[in-house]
Amino acid sequence: MAAGVLLWVVGPKENAVSSSALLGLIPRTGAGGGVASQLVTRPRGAGAGSGATSQRPRIASSMNSNSGVSAVYSSTAAVAASPARSSEEKVYEVVLKQAALVKELQRRSAEEEAVAGTISNWDLLNDAYDRCGEVCAEYAKTFYLGTLLMTPERQRAVWAIYVWCRRTDELVDGPNATHITPEALDGWETRLKDLFEGRPYDMFDAALSDTVTKYPVDIQPFKDMIEGMRMDLKKSRYRDFDELYLYCYYVAGTVSLMSVPVMGISTESKASTESVYNAALALGIANQLTNILRDVGEDARRGRIYLPQDELRQAGLSDEDIFKGKVTEKWRSFMKGQIKRARMFFDQAEKGVGELNGASRWPVWASLILYKQILDAIEANDYDNFTKRAYVGKAKKFASLPLAYGRALMGPLSKRAADSARTC
Repeated sequence: MAAGVLLWVVGPKENAVSSSALLGLIPRTGAGGGVASQLVTRPRGAGAGSGATSQRPRIASSMNSNSGVSAVYSSTAAVAASPARSSEEKVYEVVLKQAALVKELQRRSAEEEAVAGTISNWDLLNDAYDRCGEVCAEYAKTFYLGTLLMTPERQRAVWAIYVWCRRTDELVDGPNATHITPEALDGWETRLKDLFEGRPYDMFDAALSDTVTKYPVDIQPFKDMIEGMRMDLKKSRYRDFDELYLYCYYVAGTVSLMSVPVMGISTESKASTESVYNAALALGIANQLTNILRDVGEDARRGRIYLPQDELRQAGLSDEDIFKGKVTEKWRSFMKGQIKRARMFFDQAEKGVGELNGASRWPVWASLILYKQILDAIEANDYDNFTKRAYVGKAKKFASLPLAYGRALMGPLSKRAADSARTC
């Protein structure tokens, strides 16, 4: 993923560094001990049910005719196993679950909140959060600066989530990636379950374990991100956009669902919790699609093509055309359609940014505006994403901040619409 102020959807591949310094982030196998044994959180309460059944907006259906029929999502395995439903429909069931978890937390009594946050050693826990912040500052500088706009408690929680995502990504993209097996990912998932139950293995785990007791963060998006890592181990082509959408959810949309509970929803918002989560998911998908379009040449040199195979064929293109890396009229036409789809997801995301807590809106707006400009840069490069890397220069980045701040001040769109309706 590309560098950017990514708070809703900070991706694990941000500012990727192939350095031995990252080895300290790679998880060790075996049960925790030492400092982790002194950082014990109480088990978190059970998650919420599947929640509401409201209809989600459909974007890919206007670009792709492979959408399926509605059904109920129950597990990660179900996402991969049922061809009768589109990936969007399956993933939306995860969105509903996250929204229901927020409502459950709101019903918890003050006494339950106090018990859930009990920690046995606050000094060591503070050290764990501080170390997460140091990792963010070192490997995701722009992201880290964005978190400084948030309240201290939210900063720490987002740092903990970021570090877990980065460590997960390093399993398949880091220095030891060639030694990672599916069994190693199974072990990492077991470790994830343990930290959600209050049994952290190390200080980084402890920070996240504490975070998930304080915010309505569900384990499913974390498990789904690990599933995305499994996919990267065995898959280098995507049959159609439905398959690609699922991959984008696994590696980026999941981070959106992890982050929204920490970002918080404005008390002035009139929007449903489901719609806010759905907009966050759309931003994650949009950013990952942008990453893919920016990195076509880089991925091709690694033997990977993250583009819908059926749409390439329809455009008269093949894998061989990608590997040759020559910009043709067919390629320009194909890229215009791909960029249009990414912008449609950004448009959907914009509907939800204003519904966030006021302290979170500015950095998220900045993330969205900056990432959209990468698409503009691809166009400015005449769609040459084989030999040229599209990026947003520092001047444009700084110029975008006042615009993002202005949009953040406008507050929830749902409240403005409700106020307008009352005055009519």
